Amino acid sequence: MSDTDSDQTQNNMQERKARIIVAGAALGAMLGLLSSYLYTRAAEENGNPEAGAPGSVSTGQALTVLLAILGLVRQIAELGKPKKDDKSGKK
Repeated sequence: MSDTDSDQTQNNMQERKARIIVAGAALGAMLGLLSSYLYTRAAEENGNPEAGAPGSVSTGQALTVLLAILGLVRQIAELGKPKKDDKSGKK
């Protein structure tokens, strides 16, 4: 393989990485927007609509959500690893 082929392959990998990061950021923003919308809607439906502000979140509830998010991030990171066949030891 020549230097130009290697450079082109490297550029393609960097472009793919950039597209994945941008897509992940967009997806994260959409999920955050949807989550905040659903939270405020549920707070309005279950609380006092005239008060306007949703009730406070307890530390336990926040910790539960944080752990769920960390678990999701870990699962997404595992998607990037090659599959391993446990019986034969092959990757």
